[in-house]
Amino acid sequence: MSKTNTQYDVAANKCLEVFTKKTKDYGTAWRILRTSSLTDQLFIKASRIRSIEEKKEQMIEEGVESEYIGLINYSAMALMQIKLDAEAPMELDPTFAERLYKEEIQSTKELMLAKNHDYGEAWRDMRRSSLTDLILMKILRLKQIEDNDGKVIISEGPEGSYRDIINYAMFALIKIEESKNQALA
Repeated sequence: MSKTNTQYDVAANKCLEVFTKKTKDYGTAWRILRTSSLTDQLFIKASRIRSIEEKKEQMIEEGVESEYIGLINYSAMALMQIKLDAEAPMELDPTFAERLYKEEIQSTKELMLAKNHDYGEAWRDMRRSSLTDLILMKILRLKQIEDNDGKVIISEGPEGSYRDIINYAMFALIKIEESKNQALA
């Protein structure tokens, strides 16, 4: 599991780099988005990944790796939105936003490590397309929870789904990196 721990950190650092650079470019304009809008952004990104997987071609150069990074970053933004007080300013200090981001990714990684222990790293034997499908399922569940005004009877709340999306997308990034390394070998 130490290999997964290291690979996860490498993928997380790529995502953090994108988040940090976009925060410098755009500030925290994402704060205007309700969590339902963030969920819709997740749906768009995951749908594009699935479309590319099914068609085996794409018309826009930007590959699926950036879409997985987007899934991670939008999910982290949703987790931050859930935790931020309604009175929090729209524009967050970039250092503060980065700290919140890192906290969410760290909490999500801890969840992954616990689940990985119990499931024995079963994700390694999964197809990347199955990870995409699981992400889409989690997004559809989120949309249903949001349509029910956040009320659930037996299910976990939205935080668990956002964390699962992050972890599935991290696994996909790890698989992409491993396939690149195999191609070079």
